[in-house]
Amino acid sequence: MHGETADWDAVYRGYRATVDWPGARFWRQLAGHFPQAKVILTVRDSQRWYESAAESIYWAASAPAPADPVMAEMRQIVHDVVWDGEFDGRFNDAEHAIRVFNEHNEAVRREIPADRLLVFEVGQGWEPLCRFLDVPIPDEPFPHSNDRRSFTERRQLRPEE
Repeated sequence: MHGETADWDAVYRGYRATVDWPGARFWRQLAGHFPQAKVILTVRDSQRWYESAAESIYWAASAPAPADPVMAEMRQIVHDVVWDGEFDGRFNDAEHAIRVFNEHNEAVRREIPADRLLVFEVGQGWEPLCRFLDVPIPDEPFPHSNDRRSFTERRQLRPEE
């Protein structure tokens, strides 16, 4: 995060994948360190992404700091990596944030070889994802539990931190 070299083998010891942040911030380093790893780029309309992120994860990150010191430290790391790191402290500037989002997606498409990359829209469901990962399609519906409404409902049900 601060320019030092990470020991990716130690970070991912016992794990087979990373999802979302902070892996999204370090995708180049991870793709280079794990050259056989498959990369899934989840894409969506950039304006809808911004509105959703602003009303969910950014909103939660902007709330008062949690009282629990471990949670407060974790939240500070997320703030440093995502909001100050990836978005240069300018997430409130929608035009800037959307440009960063689009540039990220284009860089992944440009730099990851096609045989390692799945450009995936969640609405496509299990089939392209499972085919790319060479795993069977589950006998259950594709989950839709991390939308904006669900996030807001979960946040409202949590006690004050």
